[in-house]
Amino acid sequence: MDEKMKQSDDSMFIPMTSFRSGKGDEIRDDVYYYTNQIVNIVMIGKPGTADWVLIDAGLPKSGKEIVKVAEKRFGKETKPKAIILTHGHFDHVSNLVYLIDHWNVPVYAHPLEFGYLTGEKKYPEPDSSVEGGLLAKISSVYPHEPIDITAALRELPADGEVPELPEWKWIHVPGHAPGQIALFREKDRTLIAADAFVTVKQDSFYKVLVQKREINGPPVYLTTSWEQAAESVAKLQALDPEVAVTGHGEAIGGKELKEGLANLNQNFQELAVPSHGKFVKDERKE
Repeated sequence: MDEKMKQSDDSMFIPMTSFRSGKGDEIRDDVYYYTNQIVNIVMIGKPGTADWVLIDAGLPKSGKEIVKVAEKRFGKETKPKAIILTHGHFDHVSNLVYLIDHWNVPVYAHPLEFGYLTGEKKYPEPDSSVEGGLLAKISSVYPHEPIDITAALRELPADGEVPELPEWKWIHVPGHAPGQIALFREKDRTLIAADAFVTVKQDSFYKVLVQKREINGPPVYLTTSWEQAAESVAKLQALDPEVAVTGHGEAIGGKELKEGLANLNQNFQELAVPSHGKFVKDERKE
């Protein structure tokens, strides 16, 4: 890419990890997820081929690690056909400049995320006042300034098609971020849920560390619209997925996924919405 790009001004190494960090697993023979400290990236494509796509770009200072993981799975000097962003929060975009420079590939995102990806506007500061555990309380240190990848940025097709992934559709699932998307493949009901729901209680230091698997709503300290977040969970449950990878926590499938997602959808206010926080409208008292 000829135009200069930049990571956010507040990009820094985040000293958090989990017991899954550095591990990867297949949920389908062509869907592989890898845990970068406490966040998942996904690689879609058959191992050993040059036909693959990267979903999201991990935490700061991990670009070389992601390239190494990709080369181990797909071969030396490999590069994806494209990078698809589920949304623009720091833990999903922090190696984009490095990866774009290294691979020279386009990045696709929902247009509602563009301002955060072109240096024009920053996300609201993480809410450290929100009800939650230690990782919520220290969330004010997390990066929230915009990045600028204008030269590589492309808009996802409005018809729901996913570039370079003809079997997949993207679904708008706002709430956690205005332009957050999930990806779904109908033929085997595989879901990449982003942070619309997660399988670890992301504000709890202990549960993140040990990766205790349980279906939860989106991370509380960065979710700005709980009404939209509830609608997004309902939308994903209606897809009736067989297996899901979320932005945080272990992949989940079968009965555990179906029952957990149904429970979250039916009891979203009690299970997901914190009792207080700057983005919370307390509807329990109304």
